[in-house]
Amino acid sequence: MGDTITTCELCGRQNVKTTEHHLVPREYGGTFGETAQLCIPCHKQVHALFTNQELATLYPDLKSLRANEKIHKYVKWIRKQPSTAIPLTRKSNEKKRKGKR
Repeated sequence: MGDTITTCELCGRQNVKTTEHHLVPREYGGTFGETAQLCIPCHKQVHALFTNQELATLYPDLKSLRANEKIHKYVKWIRKQPSTAIPLTRKSNEKKRKGKR
């Protein structure tokens, strides 16, 4: 679908470049499922914190994603950033350890 300028459905910032996020990752059957328009920083943060399997099983919708403490803290912080800001994103230590198994 490509990038568009709109409101991020996760953080609520307006006039941001958004990308389509498959709420259930495509590799877990979400190809034709629901999607959300997320700003680039939120989209990167979601994938930095969670594996696709976690997204499919634990966070298959925006409500469950927003309820996660790490995402909640991130959203609280990113809302204070200008819409043009694209901060650096680092993979969480937990996700790094999961990738080494």
